Amino acid sequence: MTRILSTGLSGTAALAMLLALAAPASAQVEDYADYQPQERCRPAAKAGTKALARWLVRSGGGDGPISRRCGSGGTSEHKEGRAFDWILDASRARDRQTAREFLELAFATDPADNEHARARRMGIMYIIWNDHMYSAWDQFQREDYLSSSCKNLRKCSKTLRHRDHMHISLSRRGGMGLTSWYEGRVSDD
Repeated sequence: MTRILSTGLSGTAALAMLLALAAPASAQVEDYADYQPQERCRPAAKAGTKALARWLVRSGGGDGPISRRCGSGGTSEHKEGRAFDWILDASRARDRQTAREFLELAFATDPADNEHARARRMGIMYIIWNDHMYSAWDQFQREDYLSSSCKNLRKCSKTLRHRDHMHISLSRRGGMGLTSWYEGRVSDD
């Protein structure tokens, strides 16, 4: 990656190159993930979540939180270490472009005609970004999103609107790095 950046490629071009080189070792494509809500509070970051976070941040954006402490309110995959907040700012053109390229490539059809192949291989359960949600159980169709903590968009913070970060929640297998995309990417750190 350092060589890629030292050649003068922008973060966007580096993301495209990383995604192009990120073909999984196996031809297996997982089924679409069902919704798997937090069941217990074990906030230690899971191996797959850490691997995906490292991989995304290399292409741009910032490293946001994975874990959320148990005492905080509500149910969240962050409390099981299988959600990542990728720091991107929807008010910045470059960050919107980085997000758009990731979504396009994650949801692309692979050469074997598997729709949303990379997202399924990554074990992505859902993504929330810039007032929209993309859920595996709805085949990643873009839907309007409004946090249950907000009465309307105007009175909702940019954080609750996911305009200052992209939230990515993984299935349990994805979080643990047990889906096909993580082959050779999961470390024991």
